[in-house]
Amino acid sequence: MPEATEGMASNGSIWAGRIISALLILFLLFDASIKLLKAAAAVQGTVQAGYPENIVRPLGIVLLLCVLLYAIPRTSILGAILLTGYLGGATATMVRVSNPLFWIPVFCGVFVWLGLFLRDASLRNLIPLRSSDMR
Repeated sequence: MPEATEGMASNGSIWAGRIISALLILFLLFDASIKLLKAAAAVQGTVQAGYPENIVRPLGIVLLLCVLLYAIPRTSILGAILLTGYLGGATATMVRVSNPLFWIPVFCGVFVWLGLFLRDASLRNLIPLRSSDMR
C-alpha cells in the first residue's frame, strides 16, 4: 500500500475539521454577540471576573474580529493565533477568580487548532504528525 503524501488528508478529516471549526465559530459568534449587545449575562460575567462593565463591548469587538479572521480561509491561521491569545486570557482570568468552568476556553482553544489542522493542508505540512515507526 503506498504511503500517503505528507500533509494529505482524507475527505473525512477535512469535513471533520470544517464541522469542528463551524461549531466553534457559531459558539464564539454567540459569545461575541452577547458581549456586543451587552446582555445581562455577559455584563455580569465580566464584572464577576473583575473587569469594569465598560470593557464588555470592546471584548466583543476583539472576539468578533478574531473569529472573522479565523473563518476566512486566507486568514485562518492568523485568526487561530489571535484566538489562542484571547482564549488564553479568558482561561487565566477564570483561573484567577476560581471559576470552575475555566476548562471551556481551554477546550475552545484546542478545537480552534484541531479544526484548522484537519482542514488546512499548509498547517499539516508545517506540523506533520508522524507514526511511531517513522524515524
